[in-house]
Amino acid sequence: MNAPHTRRFSTGSVLVAAALVIGVAGIVYSRVQQGGDAAPAARATLAGDAAPALQGTPDPKASALIPAGFTFVTPGTLTVATHPGQLPLADYGADNKQIVGVEPDIARLIADGLGLKLVLVPVAWPDWPLGLQSGKYDAVISNITVTEARKQKFDFSSYRYDLLGIYTRTDGPIQKITTPADVAGLKVVVGASTNQDQILRAWDQQNIAAGLKPVEYQYFDDAVVGRLAVITGRADVSFEPNATGAYSARDGKVRRVGLFPGGWPDAAAISVTTRKGSGLAEPITHALNTQIASGTYAQALKRWNVSEEAVAQSQTNPPGLPNL
Repeated sequence: MNAPHTRRFSTGSVLVAAALVIGVAGIVYSRVQQGGDAAPAARATLAGDAAPALQGTPDPKASALIPAGFTFVTPGTLTVATHPGQLPLADYGADNKQIVGVEPDIARLIADGLGLKLVLVPVAWPDWPLGLQSGKYDAVISNITVTEARKQKFDFSSYRYDLLGIYTRTDGPIQKITTPADVAGLKVVVGASTNQDQILRAWDQQNIAAGLKPVEYQYFDDAVVGRLAVITGRADVSFEPNATGAYSARDGKVRRVGLFPGGWPDAAAISVTTRKGSGLAEPITHALNTQIASGTYAQALKRWNVSEEAVAQSQTNPPGLPNL
């Protein structure tokens, strides 16, 4: 989940982005170009909230990087805020108490790597910046995209690539969506005021200017109802974070027909967020790289069906989406 941002797009900007992709952007666009259907085979092995908690690989070197003067919310404990809104990112488990998902799993791996206990704090999305700055928690892991504006206030440790997916019903006629023109005239389920909503509106304006049919927007407060609209054919496609779409696709009722960078035409990474200058980002980055090397990181992403968003290496303060 990312705060919405409005931007103006042009054909030129897309060409420039395609020509200059390097680093994070280059890898993300490579994933986009290679992306086919979300892997249906994963539904046979997906553990989800029934799986036992993962155990991270201890990383004494990461622990040694924690500044001597850093004060944790609770001594010996990593307090991490996350928004329990939707799987596979984070939501309440079967007991309606424990928070499960790929975000809690990543938090667990980091805490284990640093030799700390883990406490997860549920937080509403708009509240995390002030809560982090005021010291209510040590870090936030909640599908936060790195932006240059956010880097002025926070430090980041990357752990997933930011991707958006377009999904349709499995037996539907739509085969592929790769350009803005491909959505012309479609009924699209999209979250109001989200990044993907802004992207879709930019595409729609471009299409209308070219004489193509407008998009029919369908907004639902309940993601389950929106998915049902796609499955039953009342909507043609959904445009959503690829993580949630890929997780839903595990039952074989929907399939992916499009994959795009989360800040189209720009690309960036999803990252652990810490207070600017606190000194916690470097040890977290080191701990993440230890989990990547040991394979526990791959296990976490695999069981939530988001393996294609994996990073080869965590970076501290990687390039973010540009200031608007």
